[in-house]
Amino acid sequence: MEKLNWGILGAGSIACEMGEALKAVNGEIYAVCATKLENAKKYAEKFDVIRAYGSAGEMLADENIDIVYIATPHNLHYQFIMEALKAGKHVFCEKAITVNSRQLEECVALAEEKNLVICDGTTLLHMPLYKKLKQIVDDGAIGTVKMVQVNFGSCKEYDVNNRFFSKELAGGALLDIGVYATSFARYFMSSKPDVVLTTANYFETGVDETSGIILKNPDGQMAVMALTMRAKQPKRGVVAGEKGFIEICEYPRAQRAAITYTADGHTEVIEAGKTEEALQYEVQDMQDYVRNGNGKENLQIVRDVMETMSAVRNQWGMVYPFE
Repeated sequence: MEKLNWGILGAGSIACEMGEALKAVNGEIYAVCATKLENAKKYAEKFDVIRAYGSAGEMLADENIDIVYIATPHNLHYQFIMEALKAGKHVFCEKAITVNSRQLEECVALAEEKNLVICDGTTLLHMPLYKKLKQIVDDGAIGTVKMVQVNFGSCKEYDVNNRFFSKELAGGALLDIGVYATSFARYFMSSKPDVVLTTANYFETGVDETSGIILKNPDGQMAVMALTMRAKQPKRGVVAGEKGFIEICEYPRAQRAAITYTADGHTEVIEAGKTEEALQYEVQDMQDYVRNGNGKENLQIVRDVMETMSAVRNQWGMVYPFE
């Protein structure tokens, strides 16, 4: 099998998680880049990375790199995706892949022009459990899907200087955790939502702190989402159909779901994959997309999700300073 060399852009906590996954799947990491070369060298020493760079331009000029993994704050994703694509690299970017739909569509157009793959790190789109559940739903086990309910609440420490609350860094609940909820909803809906109703409360820095979002698609399916940034909620998703409902707890990296059937109330447990190997599934999927030209269905979901989140922010009138 053709070996694929990864270059990591960013050396923070999520890049360290991905470093463990890349080592587990491929046995090595080819390159890493950080704003400060000393940080790249520390990362390289920790994960036995072959090359360490102090600038993105230097790393992207390395012809041995096949895939660039972007682990920077949201506000820099678009810039680095475009630079990587122009350099002829496939791109795997942390969620949210861009801050708005316009940026993503520009990236998609360039990737198509250069015959390159772009993908994002919304873990549930790569978990074995979801692939199994999608087949179960498609086979009609719970009947026609009517409603999706999904919550995500984290209680971030009060700190106006933290990136989660920074408008300049594209903070707020929607892009940080709402991307999971929106992806969950879209994954189980048969088509993209064309109706969006929403309202939000804002943190003192102007980013969204809490929100309620209702979606409806042309097939009459609905989704109801609740997001909080300063109040913990269970990460719980429910997919309700005419014949039963699926319940998934800790859904972003879930390995277990329960299906309750309406006719007699009995419950069936579905298990697939391992939560602790979530990022390994991302690596495996991305490499499959590059090697075999797969991933178009996944990318369409990502595009639909970004379009939906952009519509949500448009209703709020919340614009980031750099947009």
